Amino acid sequence: MIKKTDFLVIGSGIAGLSYALKVAAFGKVTIVTKKKIQKSNTALAQGGVAAVFSELDSFDLHIQDTLDAGDGLCTREVVKMVVENGPKRIMELARQGAHFNMAGDGESDFALGQEGGHSVKRIVFAQDLTGKEIEDTLVAKVEENENITILEDHIAVDLITFSTSVRNGLVVTQTENLCCGAYVLNNETGEIETFYSGITLLATGGASKVYLYTSNPDIATGDGIAMAYRAGASVANLEFVQFHPTCLYHPEAKNFLISEAVRGEGARLIDEQGRRFMEDYSPDKELACRDVVARAIDNELKKTGADSVFLDISHLDAAFIKQRFPNIYARCLEYGIDMTKEPIPVVPAAHYMCGGVATDLNGKTDVQRLYAVGETACTGLHGANRLASNSLLEALVYSHNAYKTSLEEFKTIGNKITVTLDLWDETNTTDSDEAIVVSHNWDEIRRLMWNYVGIVRSDKRLQRAKRRIENIQQEINEYYWDFKVTADLIELRNLATVAQLIIEAALVRKESRGLHYNIEYPNRDDLNWRHHTNLKKQF
Repeated sequence: MIKKTDFLVIGSGIAGLSYALKVAAFGKVTIVTKKKIQKSNTALAQGGVAAVFSELDSFDLHIQDTLDAGDGLCTREVVKMVVENGPKRIMELARQGAHFNMAGDGESDFALGQEGGHSVKRIVFAQDLTGKEIEDTLVAKVEENENITILEDHIAVDLITFSTSVRNGLVVTQTENLCCGAYVLNNETGEIETFYSGITLLATGGASKVYLYTSNPDIATGDGIAMAYRAGASVANLEFVQFHPTCLYHPEAKNFLISEAVRGEGARLIDEQGRRFMEDYSPDKELACRDVVARAIDNELKKTGADSVFLDISHLDAAFIKQRFPNIYARCLEYGIDMTKEPIPVVPAAHYMCGGVATDLNGKTDVQRLYAVGETACTGLHGANRLASNSLLEALVYSHNAYKTSLEEFKTIGNKITVTLDLWDETNTTDSDEAIVVSHNWDEIRRLMWNYVGIVRSDKRLQRAKRRIENIQQEINEYYWDFKVTADLIELRNLATVAQLIIEAALVRKESRGLHYNIEYPNRDDLNWRHHTNLKKQF
């Protein structure tokens, strides 16, 4: 049976939920999310949303800070559009019920934080749980909307595309690629369901789980990027993976992030001897952009052989630390670390994809009726390195743009199924009795990406990674077609696809820029490489 929906939203973070709430006024919306609705990268975002609200700030300043962080690869038109529309979208969020820290009684008198790469204070925040506040607000609105159906524990397998070209009312060739929906695994029943949709929106978040050490939750397996690529959409700039400089180093912590805002409030990076080392790498010290700080820490660890460096904010008043960072303070205490009295051990970890599914100013991909927003998209905003707290901003602005544009497209389509969709076919497949294949390949991919495609790269390492990922891909492909699909297998397949694309993009770029640092090409080359790295599947 084919299930129909006007708008199919895959993902339940800030981008997907914001979009769903807006289009729900014009049609039926189905949200597919592979865990519970509040399980998203958005909910884990600590720092805040960057936007111009201070009299000391200006759009021009925010634009320039973003361009500087992006190391020559940001699309200026995109940066200008996002920055200038940001305050309106944050005010909209506040009116929906999101409670941000305030400095005054006025509607827009937000308390503003400082983060690396920003020339002034411009981070709107809710303590150190900004993402959770936003996610909770949007989830509450979505759950009370009768036009929105939420499908938890459902994972998209692949997009459904149809290629056709019409002239004078007749089908003449099969060339034009359009998206008609998706195959979705109901993880509770094990059945693959077929969804037809007028418009499909990818809002699946990032892919940093492709690395062994990451700040991301287990769900960040690059599903949207992989599905879009397989469906024929262009992807761009996947060599630019942002490693957050300060992830808590503790055997039980797994992936707990120490927010950029801690450095913004005056925390210092020190080595085992207590020496403050960032002044050796940048005049901005701890407030340099993330690529600079992450490489500096990586270099210090390789020089000394130490397991971690340390982030020290203990010189500030204890009461202020507890009030400003209640969540981080409490979590560190769980691991026996009192950040008001002692430094926090930290290491870099994969954090954010600056590349993704290539879109225009409205989140539209080069596959008809398919849109991508949030971390799964590459809009041109971040360039070669994301400025801190520009991610939630981008998601808000682009989900609004995608809503306006896709709604106009939907009005020309209606909800009538105009193509023939094939149901999922599991003929000649069996239940797997070799789950070890999935877990082994999952672990191998993450280790090879960390060791060969990490903060510092070389062509030799990248070629080694390329050979290994090709072998793994072949093994996964054989396994995929022989056995019934499971959630673990879907994620492994997507993880392998994204890993291969990151490696391919990194091999293409023969320079060092932003988050991509190759020891064989240590300098930036604007003459030959000041452009995006675009990849598209050849059918």
